[in-house]
Amino acid sequence: MNQKAFSSLHLKAAMLKNLASLGYAEMTPVQAHSLPLILAGKDVIAKAKTGSGKTAAFGIGLLTHLEASSLRVQALVLCPTRELADQVGKELRRLARFTDNIRILTLCGGVPFGPQLGSLEHGAHVVVGTPGRLLDHLRRKSLDLSALRTLVLDEADRMLDMGFQEEIDALIAATPPKKQTLLFSATYPDSITAMSAAFQHEPHEVSVDEAHDEGSIEQLFYEVDRDERSEAVARVLGHYRPESTLVFCNTKLECQQVAADLLERGFAALAIHGDLEQRERDQVLVRFANRSASVLVATDVAARGLDIKELPAVINYELSRNPEIHTHRIGRTGRAGGQGLAISLVTARESRLISAIEDALGSTITRGELDALTAATGRPPLPAMVTICIDGGRKNKLRPGDILGALTGEGGIAGSEVGRIDVFDFQTYVAIMRQSIDQALACLGRNKIKGRFYRVRRTG
Repeated sequence: MNQKAFSSLHLKAAMLKNLASLGYAEMTPVQAHSLPLILAGKDVIAKAKTGSGKTAAFGIGLLTHLEASSLRVQALVLCPTRELADQVGKELRRLARFTDNIRILTLCGGVPFGPQLGSLEHGAHVVVGTPGRLLDHLRRKSLDLSALRTLVLDEADRMLDMGFQEEIDALIAATPPKKQTLLFSATYPDSITAMSAAFQHEPHEVSVDEAHDEGSIEQLFYEVDRDERSEAVARVLGHYRPESTLVFCNTKLECQQVAADLLERGFAALAIHGDLEQRERDQVLVRFANRSASVLVATDVAARGLDIKELPAVINYELSRNPEIHTHRIGRTGRAGGQGLAISLVTARESRLISAIEDALGSTITRGELDALTAATGRPPLPAMVTICIDGGRKNKLRPGDILGALTGEGGIAGSEVGRIDVFDFQTYVAIMRQSIDQALACLGRNKIKGRFYRVRRTG
């Protein structure tokens, strides 16, 4: 029997007939690896991107487990944006076409509450939605999750990026302890590992990405004179054009000087060091993490606790005196199977230190020629994202879903144009695609958020 055929699974005849009518001939890799586990009732954590067939994987599973005669919410799918929730809801309805009387509701922010309340009163088997709006319904007692059998967190890494951790925690707390939890994420940062450990029971890991097991770091040394370092950093950035770069300096003064020099050359650069106040530090880290600044210049101490996934490049403005610290620095890139670039600027007098680093790494590091790098022409490209700061936060009861709802509802901005949403006690930072920044500022400036106006400004 063809192990990639849906007929190889123990599915109902109506489901197999529907899959055939939809043109689903063979399972995609993520379906072939995860569906047998999902149908067996196991918890699954799967590395899967949009277009991999993950919606059908968890959709077939949760529909198979439904008890149609019980009109209670038995499956809940959490999505980061209204657009994704709409797509998932439509796909689930297609998958359920030949299954009798299955009710699927989509509950998202940015649309009126009334019709959703009416739909919930009539009952549903499956609910798909965004965390903020789902939590609103839970608090209004219009959503009852006590009969839940299957919980799906779709694009979990993006939900965490957008600041939905608290909402997710509250929603999961309202579900029965005994249930199946399926977690789908495009990447596996530490936050996803922690989420799985907290909410899943002996999960089976599924990954069809061959590059997942090991990262790859290309490491190069470029020899420079001491007074050429700033020019060399700019040349390296201009040649390789990484989307995000962490530049390490040994002193606070160097951090400030290097960042100032890069700013003057047109790079979207920020500095972080021990002299920054907490609010300034928060804003710097937010802007770098949400891709509205492309270069962060840091000391080793200031970079502690910095968790940036998919960091394309690290540059050592100056070598650390400690080979172990050097290893930690370059280990910031090339994570989770990604390709990384680690470049160190060295002087002719540092041969002993270079040998110590190579001994610690157990390999010889390639020497590059700075003159061989293509000199950049024109000003560097601007980051894709821009950060908006709202003068309101947790203490004002603001949540990521409130901001996302305002932008995608009244603002008419697509959820895909909204990046990370970071909520602090008295400020909220929102990353917006550059082409939508004026529209977002106008929307947030003229409309109330949770019943009041907030001061809104662009940072950087």
